[in-house]
Amino acid sequence: MANASLVIGNWKMNGNAALTRSMTDALRSAQQPTDSVKVVVCPPFTLLGELTRHCYYDNIAVGAQNVNANENGAHTGEVSIEMLKELGVEYVIIGHSERRAMYGDSNDVVAAKTAAATAAGLQAVLCVGEDKQQRDDDKTWHVVEQQLQAACEQLSAEQATKLVVAYEPIWAIGTGETATPAQAEQIHAQIRAWLTERFAAVGEKIEILYGGSVKADNAAELFAQQHIDGGLIGGASLKEDQFVAIVQAARG
Repeated sequence: MANASLVIGNWKMNGNAALTRSMTDALRSAQQPTDSVKVVVCPPFTLLGELTRHCYYDNIAVGAQNVNANENGAHTGEVSIEMLKELGVEYVIIGHSERRAMYGDSNDVVAAKTAAATAAGLQAVLCVGEDKQQRDDDKTWHVVEQQLQAACEQLSAEQATKLVVAYEPIWAIGTGETATPAQAEQIHAQIRAWLTERFAAVGEKIEILYGGSVKADNAAELFAQQHIDGGLIGGASLKEDQFVAIVQAARG
């Protein structure tokens, strides 16, 4: 039986206006009257307004893939929290491994973004995860714990109510490899214990997602794990039939 409550699609630097229409149509058609699974779509910045218009009356939330921690100012090419909120954005992905590796999002930068987003009322989807060498060296939890500690150090319990954690092993992102349900569950259980120790009762309710080559044919087994509350979906979220199937797997 699925344990999932949240499925987020991360389009990365893909998609167009036509996809915002076809995806919302597909998700709308598959909705259920008493739907317990929240669906979030995170397109590129240029499509946020378009997506919001298409899913305004539906139980589909809009998320962004990044944000700047500063309120405003001379930050050419950046987008602020208030700009996102004005577009109707509710979620924002922070600390994705691609941002960390390619665009200089250090633990300090991730912490600043997480603190600013949660303080402003956005749901911050904090990404954590290890690379292949770190897993081979048995350092997975050491890496994940450091990332959690850095990102959550400034957060109050109230801010933590706006936190989502996404465990994405870097070696499984876009590679076709996926952590086994047992491997994913082990790290998710450790994350849950850490969050509960850090934030007490609030930590017990923070949703923890798995990401890393989640597809329609492996989603149900992953979502059946006790501490896996849903998924952060990459490539499969660009294909209407696959993304709908993953959402259906989350519903059980």
